[in-house]
Amino acid sequence: MQKPSQRASALSRHVNPTPSGRGKVFLVGAGPGDPGLLTRKAERVIRDADVVLYDKLVDERIIALVPHETELLDVGKDPDRHKVPQHKINDLLVSYARQGKRVVRLKGGDPFVFGRGGEEAEELITHGVDVEVVPGISSAVAVPAYAGIPVTHRDYASSVTIITGHEAAGNQLQWDVLAQLDGTLVVLMGVGTLAENVKNLVAYGKDAQTPAAIIAQGTTPHQKVVVGTLSDIVLKAKDADLKAPAVLIIGDVVKLKHTLQPSDEDISNHST
Repeated sequence: MQKPSQRASALSRHVNPTPSGRGKVFLVGAGPGDPGLLTRKAERVIRDADVVLYDKLVDERIIALVPHETELLDVGKDPDRHKVPQHKINDLLVSYARQGKRVVRLKGGDPFVFGRGGEEAEELITHGVDVEVVPGISSAVAVPAYAGIPVTHRDYASSVTIITGHEAAGNQLQWDVLAQLDGTLVVLMGVGTLAENVKNLVAYGKDAQTPAAIIAQGTTPHQKVVVGTLSDIVLKAKDADLKAPAVLIIGDVVKLKHTLQPSDEDISNHST
């Protein structure tokens, strides 16, 4: 098995075109939802694919770009149920590539931002499979932007920290550290653990009056936005019946929403 340094070197080599007839896997970011945010390279790779394995968060309008003759596999994951286990997805990618196929692993957002793209790239390179990463626009920045919230601003936040709302076993978040950060905190995939995450931040010293916003189905026609503070955002999200996928933004940059996107009203009926 290759060492991590060897894998990184292999990845940098494999971003170049491979000889005709040789299988290859493209780890493609589909962006946050709006098909207009799909990159031109991603669209080209999707249209040229022999096989596409796609995740749940990929918009159906992007799936529609896949040619009819292309084999299409739904390998999406729900928080409590995986249709296809990750190890099986890895096996499929290796198997199709070894058959000489152009394989697209299509993921929501960016494949290297909590998309398991790094894990899959390692697995492919370990098995000698050519792999190329096609970055996508991450929901961590695009979803807040569509709601009128910049994740950085010279007057409000000079840094941004992105975390996942549900972490892998053994990777415990350092809430004591996160609670003391002055910049913007963006939480992805955190609807199911919203109350717990907010409780942890406040318990470790984050001001309960810190502005917060949660945006569901961001960048799509079904986008819903709830704005509040850490003291009431959980109740507001519950009242609005927000469902995944959603992005939670915490920090003073949330104040800018009413200036930059005033027409995108808070849909919560919860009063404080």
